[in-house]
Amino acid sequence: MYAIVEISGKQFRVEPNVKLKVPYQHKEVGDTVEFDRVLLLHDGSEVKVGHPVVEGAKVQAKVVEHGREKKIIVFKKKRRKGYKVKRGHRQHFTRIEIENIAS
Repeated sequence: MYAIVEISGKQFRVEPNVKLKVPYQHKEVGDTVEFDRVLLLHDGSEVKVGHPVVEGAKVQAKVVEHGREKKIIVFKKKRRKGYKVKRGHRQHFTRIEIENIAS
């Protein structure tokens, strides 16, 4: 059984007992998160495709940890003008573990 779920504007393929790195969720470590924007649901024999979402389908997950990605350097330059800017950015993420896919 698997599902395609929209989490914070991004789509993820989820299965029970799988850990995923998703955009930051405002929950504490150990809390349960429920996602109801299920776009596709496959239960072994039947595939349900939402229009745009599958009615009544939910995915439950547990927050495992929060963290920050590797640093990305943003460098801007305009030639012959003496303009240079160097900045770094680290995106926050949440690691979740899928517990249940309910249809």
